[in-house]
Order: sequence, then C-alpha cells, then structure tokens
Amino acid sequence: MASAANGGGTEVRKADCAAVIVAAGDGRRMGRPKQMLPVGGVPMLERSIAEFSRLPEVGRIVVVTTAEIIERYGGDWAKKNIVAVLGGATRLESVRAGVRKASGAGIVAVHDAARPLIRGEQISAAIAEARKSGASVLAVPVKDTIKTVAADGKTVAGTLERKKLWAAQTPQCYRLEVLESALAAFPEEKDATDESQLVERNGGKVTLVEGSDSNIKVTTPADLAAADALLGASSGEGKMRVGLGYDIHRMVPGRPLIMGGIRIPHTKGLLGHSDGDVVLHAACDAALGAIAAGEIGIYFPPTDLTIMGISSIAIVEKTLDVLSSRGAAVAQLDITVIAEEPKLSGHYPALRKSVADLFRLPIENVSIKAKSYEGLGEIGRGEAMACNALAVVRLK
Repeated sequence: MASAANGGGTEVRKADCAAVIVAAGDGRRMGRPKQMLPVGGVPMLERSIAEFSRLPEVGRIVVVTTAEIIERYGGDWAKKNIVAVLGGATRLESVRAGVRKASGAGIVAVHDAARPLIRGEQISAAIAEARKSGASVLAVPVKDTIKTVAADGKTVAGTLERKKLWAAQTPQCYRLEVLESALAAFPEEKDATDESQLVERNGGKVTLVEGSDSNIKVTTPADLAAADALLGASSGEGKMRVGLGYDIHRMVPGRPLIMGGIRIPHTKGLLGHSDGDVVLHAACDAALGAIAAGEIGIYFPPTDLTIMGISSIAIVEKTLDVLSSRGAAVAQLDITVIAEEPKLSGHYPALRKSVADLFRLPIENVSIKAKSYEGLGEIGRGEAMACNALAVVRLK
C-alpha cells in the first residue's frame, strides 16, 4: 500500500493532472445546497479549489456544479483558467461531464467538494500512485465493527472482518485511459457511489493510499460543525481577526451612484478618484485592516492618474489577492451606510447579493443597513455619504 506521507517521494512533479471537483449535489441531508457553505469562513468548494490549485502537478481544474453556482462564480473562475461544467442528476453523471473536459491529461483526480479538509500531500500521494499503478483511492482503515443486516432491515445477518475494511475517500486518481475505459464499459450505470467501482468491474486494479481521518465528508449539519472544529484544532487554522473600515465621498449631480458594485437609481452620484463606491471602499479597508495590510490608498494611490475612474470591483479583487497571499480570507462583513438620500432599504437584497458575490461569501454572511444623519451637517443635507464596515477575517 502507498503512503500519503511521502507526497509522491522524490518524483519530479509534472503538470499532467486534471482535477475534477464534483459539487453538483442538492444537499438534501444538509437541508440546503452545501457546496458554498463556509468551513472555517471559506466556502467548501473554494477550499478544495485552493488546495488543488497550489499543487504543481495539477495543470487543469474542472468544477462540476449547478447552474446557479456557475452563474455566480464562473466568471471569476474563468479568470483563473478554471473550467466550470454543469453537473448531472447523479454523482456518476457529473463525473462523466467533468472527465469529458479532462482530455489530454495524463492523470485525472476526482474529488468531492464535500471533503473540504483535503490536504495537498494526500492529493500528491494519490496522483503519484495512479501514475505507477493506473488507479488509486485515498482510504482509511475502518475503526468500527461493521454488521450486515437481514432482509427485514433489523436483525444482524453477519459481522464483517474489520481488518479487511477500508473507508474510501477522495480524491480518487486514475490514468485518463483507465477511467475513460471504465466509464465507457458501463454507459448505462448511473448509481455507482464512486467511479473506482467501475474500474474494478472493468478488470482494473485499484491501489489504496492511506488518507487521513480529518478528510471527512460534510453531509449533515453535524459534519459541518465537526469540520469547523477540526480546522480550529489544527495549527494556524480557525484564527479570526477583525478590521474596521470607513469611507466618505461627496454627492454631486451628473454622476452615477455606484454602491456595493451596483448602480442605484438617484439624481446624484459619489465623487472620487475611482467610482466613489463607499460600500466597497469601507469593506476593503476593513478587510485589509484585519491583517494589518494598510488601506486601499496604498494600492490605488489618488495621485495615480492612470486609474482615474477605476471600478471599485478591481479594488475588491486586489484586496482579496492581498488577503490570499497572507493566508487569509474574509469570513463576514457588517456594513452600515450613513446617508440622508436615497432611501436604501428597498435595495438591501441586491446590495447584499452583489457584495457577497464580490467577496466570495454566502449571502447570510453579509449584513448591509443604512442610517440617516437626522439632517445634520453635509451628510444630513445630502451633500455627502459615508460608510462604516466591520470585517471578520479568518486565517486559513
């Protein structure tokens, strides 16, 4: 049996592996779609993508998911050369859709996004074994005594020999031709719970690679809590920091009012070196402040005339890059707009969705509210708008 500890040993890693990350389930046992639920403040799917992205042997990532998630995140993934594919009605149909986009790869690694705690050394070990033997599966020895049941579903029919039992995990890795042959041999099969079953039935040999008990599958709310606890218990994981942000801009006629990355109908807009988006500026400053990385003026100085009128969406993207380079991610935003006009309560849903999308957060992790200034000062006269933001940032 191969060991995950060697991470592929001294073998030179070439970028010949395509990762197929399956995230198309409906989350029935969770009670809601789970792919983008946060674990340690980072959406599960994003955690898997990040772990595969950092490996030099992974040259391509294919995400198989729902239409809603593709619409929301596909544009950002495309900028990173991540391919998004619509999933099927069953897991195996989704795997087929992903493998079709893996043509030309030497190795295919199929991973369930519901296993967000996978680690790079485990992935590398499974890939290395698949290069040698053709097919590998991460797995751990079963610790419980396993009983089989009779037809009545209640009485024990037998006890299995525990030392021969291993619990399969993902990723499961294959030479491309091995997996394609197995999928082609059983074209009508839809219900196999993993594709290694088809490789076995097709006469292939599948080698076990010892995984980790922490590589759990998140299926129920209890699993989600366990994943958070595992992250919090590991070195450097689960640490949270808080940052505060503030911004203010004059309101003037003749400019569009851009807030939270969207346009709000109004007779005035915000005057600034950029588009004047007080919501995104305050949120970015809060996020940067949480990791002591300065403020947006350092990265987009007002003296730089080449960025005059820049969209604040670019400022968000830069902020997220800075956080990522320091091993951090935004976990929650609480934003308060201070303005006499326009009235914003009717725009809360659109603002929350836009900010959540831009910061790659579940919408339930974004709060936006507005307060008037009771007619006092420049804000009270409708001459300016301000915004306060609090960002909770979690170290990965």
